[in-house]
Amino acid sequence: MKQILTSLQKLGGALMLPIAVLPAAALLLRLGQPDLLNIPVMAAAGQAIFANLGLLFAVGVAIGLARDNHGAAGMAAVVGYLVINKGAAVFVVAPAAVLAGVPAHAHALVIEAFTRKQLAELTVPVGIVSGLMGGALYNRFHNFTLPSYLAFFGGRRFVPIITGFAALPLAILLGMELEHIQHGMDALSRTVLASGPWGLFVYGVLNRLLIVTGLHNILNSFAWFIVGHYHGVTGDMNRFFAGDPHAGAFMAGFFPVMMFGLPAACLAMYHTARPERRPAVAGLLLSIALTSFLTGVTEPVEFTFMFLAPGLYLVHALLTGLAFIITNALDVRLGFGFSAGLFDYILNFKYATHPLLLLPIGAVYFGLYYGIFRYSIVKFDLKTPGRESEAQPAAVAPAAAGGERARAYIAALGGPGNLESVNACTTRLRLTVHAQSAVNEAALKALGAVGMVRPTPTALQVIIGPVAEQIAGEMREALQNMPSEAAPLVAPVASSAPIPAIGIPAAPALEPAQIQSLLAALGGAGNVRDVATASSRLRIALTDAGRVNAEALQRLELRGSAWVAPDCLHVIVGPAAPATGASLRAMLGATPSRA
Repeated sequence: MKQILTSLQKLGGALMLPIAVLPAAALLLRLGQPDLLNIPVMAAAGQAIFANLGLLFAVGVAIGLARDNHGAAGMAAVVGYLVINKGAAVFVVAPAAVLAGVPAHAHALVIEAFTRKQLAELTVPVGIVSGLMGGALYNRFHNFTLPSYLAFFGGRRFVPIITGFAALPLAILLGMELEHIQHGMDALSRTVLASGPWGLFVYGVLNRLLIVTGLHNILNSFAWFIVGHYHGVTGDMNRFFAGDPHAGAFMAGFFPVMMFGLPAACLAMYHTARPERRPAVAGLLLSIALTSFLTGVTEPVEFTFMFLAPGLYLVHALLTGLAFIITNALDVRLGFGFSAGLFDYILNFKYATHPLLLLPIGAVYFGLYYGIFRYSIVKFDLKTPGRESEAQPAAVAPAAAGGERARAYIAALGGPGNLESVNACTTRLRLTVHAQSAVNEAALKALGAVGMVRPTPTALQVIIGPVAEQIAGEMREALQNMPSEAAPLVAPVASSAPIPAIGIPAAPALEPAQIQSLLAALGGAGNVRDVATASSRLRIALTDAGRVNAEALQRLELRGSAWVAPDCLHVIVGPAAPATGASLRAMLGATPSRA
């Protein structure tokens, strides 16, 4: 089950790469229209992107799934996509009625157009399948070795080759079963669209509930790019931009929530913050409220209360589903190229149906969210920003240079040796770590994180807002440029010199009594050969590992511990590690130079 969830997590993140292209397509298409800039070439460029979504999904999904996001996976997916489409086209036979009255010299053109139309509705599913294939085969064969006389075709060059052969059976299957697949797709689309308001309600609720895992991207891809068809295009978003007057039902319901509801929740959190803390949290709450209102990016707001008050988040999900019922009942149809924010509302206003009704609906939602959030925060004493028992650093990303910020995040995540992979989607870092206990949550929040999700023992998602992709890139670059001796954080280190901590906020040492208890749990002073600091942890070299009292160590309620060698134990204590290490060395009689 964990393996399935991990795979779905990766797919959800990979789908964001092609989806991220859509704002450019929507802008080009809309701005190029006669009622705006009236630039036909611009409109044609935007339409070209929408017309080739299948190819974009193939490339984006493959690169997103590839272990190191290498472009060779995207190349392989393109090969698979072309093989499947062109191979399936061989099995398509144009009926005689299509060719009736067509001159013989034009038969080839008519048959080609007919074949393209028959396959058009399956381009996105084929693109996703090709991307899955390209990414999986890249991870399996990117270092494949061939005999020396064929060595040129080994490694990453082998991936597109094997993908082409692997796609051939799928091309045959698609071509032979095209009619049945089309009927199945049509039946599924009709079922979803016929479900009416309750289907939209379930979609809205699940969209918010699944956001905690990132699996909402899979749900959105189905609704926006596959359901329904109109003049050869499929999906609610595609159909909206193609002019389908019935499209937009799977998008319009987000506008009252994202433009009005969640900003009202931020206002309620501000008004319920402690008076002396309001100036400190005002910038944070204003920033994430504007992000939701202008762009429709909601995760920074949602993660401020998602885990703090799950019941309140459930109410938020139900209100989202209710918004879809309301907009559908009032025949409001509005789409977006990115998300349901003010920019998309204004940009697509002319193509919408009854868009002005969203304003009174939004006003009602503003009042609902403000009232529910203010009452819940006060009634249940929720520790929303500004109501914590102790002052916490405002979660605003520091305006530091890219390298400095990246090193601070790496250190807060347990150091370079704790990071196996670093990726990102719209608002979150998607990480694979070796030890969750090495992650310093307080330091991450001080750097700007608003929440964390741990879907599996090694998967970690850190929600930091729209700068996630930029920070992930900075982190990958920093990891490549870090000195080699800094990389193996969890590996045994012969030297007794402490590894310098990077970017972790300074904190006082543990209480002397707690340090004494730690020393006793380690088997006493005579059992400790050396103590060094490694980012947020103590690296302790021991004489006899058998003398360590694991139960006593656990009772200390530190962040965790891990054996990295038979005689080397790492004890995770967080930002207090440097000062605690110094105090522990002082107890052992270490010289000042070793501190």
